[in-house]
Amino acid sequence: MEDPELFRQGGFRLASRLFIEGDIRGTEQQVKRLREFAQAEDPLADAVVAWMHSQPRQAGQRQFEETLRDGVTVDTPPPLKAFFESVEATPFWVDTQRLERGAKAILRTGLLGLFPLGDMSLMGGYLASRATKALVGTGEIEHKATKRLVETAAWWIDVTTPGSLAKGEKGYISAIRIRLVHAHVRAAMNRRADWDYEAWDKPVNQVQTTGTLLLFSLVFVFGTQLLGVRYSQKERADILHLWRYVGWLMGVDEELLPANEEDAWRMLWLLAKTEFIPDADSKRLAKALLKSHEAIGEGRGFAGKVLSHVAVRVHSSISRLVLGKVNADFLELPNDPVAQAVVVAAAGLNFAGETLRQLIPGATLLQERIGRAGREAYLRQLEKVFAPDTTYAQHMRAA
Repeated sequence: MEDPELFRQGGFRLASRLFIEGDIRGTEQQVKRLREFAQAEDPLADAVVAWMHSQPRQAGQRQFEETLRDGVTVDTPPPLKAFFESVEATPFWVDTQRLERGAKAILRTGLLGLFPLGDMSLMGGYLASRATKALVGTGEIEHKATKRLVETAAWWIDVTTPGSLAKGEKGYISAIRIRLVHAHVRAAMNRRADWDYEAWDKPVNQVQTTGTLLLFSLVFVFGTQLLGVRYSQKERADILHLWRYVGWLMGVDEELLPANEEDAWRMLWLLAKTEFIPDADSKRLAKALLKSHEAIGEGRGFAGKVLSHVAVRVHSSISRLVLGKVNADFLELPNDPVAQAVVVAAAGLNFAGETLRQLIPGATLLQERIGRAGREAYLRQLEKVFAPDTTYAQHMRAA
């Protein structure tokens, strides 16, 4: 099959030549099988949300939180019991040591790791027009882009912190809560009379959730590599293993969870072929994301205007270098050759520093500590300025 647009130019064309071993192009049969999952949802989570709607206001949410904290008891309602028993049935392939190693490799990237999150994962995700319909339908992304970007960053840090995916820890809880948010949004979209199932598939379906998982895992690894970060093959595999488990906690069907890097690249190719078809909503969301970057300079006078201008140009340049000219032009991202040259130069400096890190004893451990400190300081600042809702209760109510 012919390569999709995403793999014809930009960073992913480079990846196909430098980082990908073998032929990842899918077949017609694989595309057909993947498209079947566009009609699949998350029955266990959907049953919990349906049960919540039958309960007095907020009562169902409170009982969900109690079960999340204390576990299943003899009094737990059947939908909650089935959901949590499934969640707690950890798959045989989960390796806690690999989870820890993968988290430490991510931790090492510090705040640099947040750039691929917004500029590659979120911006790239907007190319998937069927997935954007639920985002636009809730109104939360377009009208509260900055806060949602902040909450996404906080969630991502939660699930990628070493030790956080153990039962009852922050990342584990965050992954399960976001699964319930998806179920609330799915229920809300299914209630809409204007939802076009033929054009948009089932809302927040298994294909779309898999796409989100790959944007946060494979695209993060590849994106940070483009920005100069160096990983060993074992580290890349451990990062993907971590996200495989996060995907399982989020309710992704095991058939869709990539077991290794080759699986992940092939799945991304199939998603790019079938899902990355941008439309007008893609442009609206891209514009909203750029406005959230521009907001960094608000209230700071002339210096703030300069900072806003630079922020938009840098973030847009990273997106352009990865997504390619055709996709970037469609999303109407600013084209600034100077800013793009600065990004490439900075990536070169990072690569040189990373090469030294690999050669100097103790440098990797030091970088992990620096990365942890940077992320913790960033989270404190987010809590102070934005007060992100880590329970996501407001998003459930909005849905």
